[in-house]
Amino acid sequence: MKETFRREAPAKINLALDILGKRPDGYHALCSVMQTVSLCDTVELAEGGEGFTLSMAGFTPPEGRKTLEQRAAEAFFARLGRAMPPLTVAITKRTPAYAGLGGGSADVAALLRILRDRYAPEMEDTTLESIGAEVGSDMPFCLRGGTALAAGRGEILTDLPPLPDCWIVLCKPPFPIPTPMLFARADSVAIRHRPDIPGMRKALENGDLEGVAGRLGNVFEEVLPPECGAVFAIRDALLAAGALGAGMSGSGPTVFGIFREEGLARAAQEKTLPLGESYAVRPLGKLT
Repeated sequence: MKETFRREAPAKINLALDILGKRPDGYHALCSVMQTVSLCDTVELAEGGEGFTLSMAGFTPPEGRKTLEQRAAEAFFARLGRAMPPLTVAITKRTPAYAGLGGGSADVAALLRILRDRYAPEMEDTTLESIGAEVGSDMPFCLRGGTALAAGRGEILTDLPPLPDCWIVLCKPPFPIPTPMLFARADSVAIRHRPDIPGMRKALENGDLEGVAGRLGNVFEEVLPPECGAVFAIRDALLAAGALGAGMSGSGPTVFGIFREEGLARAAQEKTLPLGESYAVRPLGKLT
């Protein structure tokens, strides 16, 4: 029986997200405070099969295109200067897809951590993060985890003090929001309200949960199309249920609320179930 290697793949939220402009390379310059949470997929790896095989419920491999997982594995072995062995990867999904929670990036990051454990345990974190950055902008943070400031296109990370102990309720309404469309809308208007990221950093340094929650902000909320009004309905429902603060994560549509007490968070999760997929989770520290 082939040995199987397993890693959890935690989701992320954006406590704050600002767009600083479009870069010459076509990417957008971002500034975001990111936080790992305890909603996790599970990624398993075994040697064997033919080439690279990925299995996931409801997943059909794209015709003529490599998956992000395959591209990451190939980049990993290219960095080692060796051929990639036949690999079979299985992913058990729990994090909603196309939700602004980084689930796909987290899966790739977990695979990269498995590959390092198995084939290059001496590899430095910075090297693994640079491999991840070849595949996607969120990969370095999903490899590192914890609480961090992400700059550049998202790949330049600065560790921040951890989010104080709390509960976080996530609620994803039943529709996707195309990320390219939101970036295009953000490029076409003057953003009026930007998150106070320096203030949030100071609140984290002081262990001030209310200060963090009071500074949640995401410029994408300002450019949401009218048909995405459920985002604000969920935000209002979380605040009415006792959240210290609430906002949209990433390019949405998932909305999260921060709660000090588990009881309030569990009650808020129940209240938001009619509005979408709802989860009560905890913040996680740096990944190892």
